[in-house]
Amino acid sequence: MHELGVVFKVIDDIKEVAAENDITKVESVTLQLGKVSAVIPNLLEDCWKWAVDREELMKGCELVIEPIEAITFCEDCKQEYDTIQHGKICPNCGSEHTYLLQGNEFMIKEISV
Repeated sequence: MHELGVVFKVIDDIKEVAAENDITKVESVTLQLGKVSAVIPNLLEDCWKWAVDREELMKGCELVIEPIEAITFCEDCKQEYDTIQHGKICPNCGSEHTYLLQGNEFMIKEISV
């Protein structure tokens, strides 16, 4: 379960931002999470609840997850399509010349203090 390591990294980043801005309490954190990012949202939430209560700065901090749809682009027919539904093969022309446009992101969008 790498979600715990991810949570620790997010907390470290938030602590750094808090120190730079004289913040003493973080109320909520909004993360943008791509649907094919390899991070499982419910495991992330469980790890978050456990980890934030061990940091005075973040005790009771709420986690908000904004999902980002996975979209793939086909280089042959120039169409975009849903990655989760169709995978690497373009449903429009059958090409394998495709690449992921979005959906593997993992970003801190907002920190509310």
